[in-house]
Amino acid sequence: MPPVTAGSQPDPLIIAHRGASAERPEHTLAAYSLAIEQGADYIEPDLVMTRDGVFVARHENEISGTTDIADHPEFADRRTTKAIDGEEVTGWFTEDFTLAELRTLRARERLPQLRPGNTEYDGQFPIPTLDEIIALAQGANRPVGIIPEIKHPSYFRSIGLPMEEALVAQLEAAGYDGPDDPVFIQSFEIGPLARLDILTDIRLVQLIAPSGSPADVPDTSYAQMITPAGLEAVATYADAIGPEKGLVIPLDDMGALGDPTMLLSDAHRAGLLVIPWTFRPENYFLPANLRGQMGEGPRIRRRGDVASEMLVFLQAGVDGVFTDAPEEGVYAAYLFERPQLMRELEEEARRNGEN
Repeated sequence: MPPVTAGSQPDPLIIAHRGASAERPEHTLAAYSLAIEQGADYIEPDLVMTRDGVFVARHENEISGTTDIADHPEFADRRTTKAIDGEEVTGWFTEDFTLAELRTLRARERLPQLRPGNTEYDGQFPIPTLDEIIALAQGANRPVGIIPEIKHPSYFRSIGLPMEEALVAQLEAAGYDGPDDPVFIQSFEIGPLARLDILTDIRLVQLIAPSGSPADVPDTSYAQMITPAGLEAVATYADAIGPEKGLVIPLDDMGALGDPTMLLSDAHRAGLLVIPWTFRPENYFLPANLRGQMGEGPRIRRRGDVASEMLVFLQAGVDGVFTDAPEEGVYAAYLFERPQLMRELEEEARRNGEN
């Protein structure tokens, strides 16, 4: 897997966001395996820690929405309320369980209203460890990278479970230690990435939300971070940014994709890769002009043309995409790399429309 240079676009990265999570419950080996089958370049696990210091893949450390823990009476007394990044959260938390205890749970679909098909797999898959995810990627019959996101690292450090050193040690043990290795590490926070920049040469991604501030540096807003000066500062410790997609190409007044902002060119000028998130196939997440009628049930959960949405971003010059539908991302990249085929398809569509 060759290294990618900011703005070079030799081969845009298709990153399976939490696996093929539009088809299987997210952060399961089944979702990651399907993403690899569909051609994803990277699989993306969100990492949290157990009480005994093991990395496991969950969207959040609070797991009531992604596991069947509420159905386990033996754990009822561990339901609690905690302050996570300044917000009160009630539920069950991975850091209150050993890995062995978490292994008794099974994953559930996080968005059942939008992805009822995924609920058919509820109760089938255990919570995977980072070791298992690495083994899956390294055992694939082609190069597949991993792009873990450390969730709430400052919080975990505050409770005696520092993530950065443990993650670097585990990745190094797996053979990942340099900028040319097929791995990135992501975070919405600043301090943990700056610490990782000292600990490792692995590429780092500063995630950027559409509003608010990093939890560890609340006086620095994400809006400040995407200014030219802010991006220059990010480039001192990170190799890429992962902005919410609307920061790169916002919607216009009609709800369709508008014109790109300056973020893409400013970030490339600072030497940063730009990999926006998240491209999802359901109408609920799509621009108005790309919504479709595929599927049953309410129109909001039917599927539209997410491949065309990703293609617009690739044509604008992004270096990759995070997507819940990696197969559609692979198709978008295929068209992007074959402009003549794309023109032929557009001409065929025009003729069909006239007929």
